[in-house]
Amino acid sequence: MPRPEVRLSEGRTMARFTRTLLCGVAALTTLACAGATAAEAATYALVTINQQALFFNQINDGAKKAADADGDKLVIFNANNVPSAQNDAIDNYITQKVDGIVLVAIDVNGVKPAVTAAKKAGIPVVSVDAQIPDGDTAAFVGVDNAKAGQEIGSFVADYVKKNMGGKARIGLVGALNSFIQNQRLDGFKKTAAVPGVTFADTVDGQNVQDVALTASENLMTANPSMTAIYATGEPALIGAVSAVDTAGKTGKVKVFGWDLTAQAIKGIDDGWVAGVVQQDPSTEGQKAIESLQTLKKGGKVDPVIHVPVTIVTKANVDKYRAMFK
Repeated sequence: MPRPEVRLSEGRTMARFTRTLLCGVAALTTLACAGATAAEAATYALVTINQQALFFNQINDGAKKAADADGDKLVIFNANNVPSAQNDAIDNYITQKVDGIVLVAIDVNGVKPAVTAAKKAGIPVVSVDAQIPDGDTAAFVGVDNAKAGQEIGSFVADYVKKNMGGKARIGLVGALNSFIQNQRLDGFKKTAAVPGVTFADTVDGQNVQDVALTASENLMTANPSMTAIYATGEPALIGAVSAVDTAGKTGKVKVFGWDLTAQAIKGIDDGWVAGVVQQDPSTEGQKAIESLQTLKKGGKVDPVIHVPVTIVTKANVDKYRAMFK
């Protein structure tokens, strides 16, 4: 009969073998799971307008946050304000077979063929900020620009009545190659055109800060009786604010526009930047990627996902200061 201590030793040996085997199986299972997760990770592309404006960079940040949260990869293409570059980028991403594309369009009509090609290739496109009219996008995420333009127009009309003696001559700084900024311009003029308000020239800032500055300076030189400026985007607003400040007319010209900057906040504090439409670009980028993730998993998304805006004044500017520190 075997001695008990021999049986105990054999039992321990068997137990160690069993534990080793189970650990090996567990390790293989973990590796298999990790491999499956890696295989399921998606690659999304974001085609943007430029990376000069804070607004577009905040869209990028929100999109990257959503991609990282799901273990996905995000690649970003900067079109540098060249519409045709966006078409070429989408064609390249179709060839690379990305899982989805987020598009911040410059020319919403010119980019339509590339969007249609992506759809035919089975690659969904979600447009952000600029809606592709009658296009083949899977969804649109952003602001109702025409409606928000009307909102800031009504705000300005009321401001003129209460704070400017009921009279104002307003110069306009736009980006005439931008469909959405033209929507903001048209919406504004529709509701700001009340008795006592007239419009001076409209100048083209081309969505480029330096160009917008020169255009704003020219606008002020050509219209010395102008008492207000409305700017349709971040580069236009920076240009308008700089032009008014440099000309020493902060006590004579009120500024209204879109998309906060540190310069605009200083103007609000000093009382001559009267109201700025603030969007939520980070949320727009985040919702765009989340929409593509939902589609990849077989779900459905709303065709239009609106993100509300806020008109920032001296009364509510404090909550936005941290963004520019």
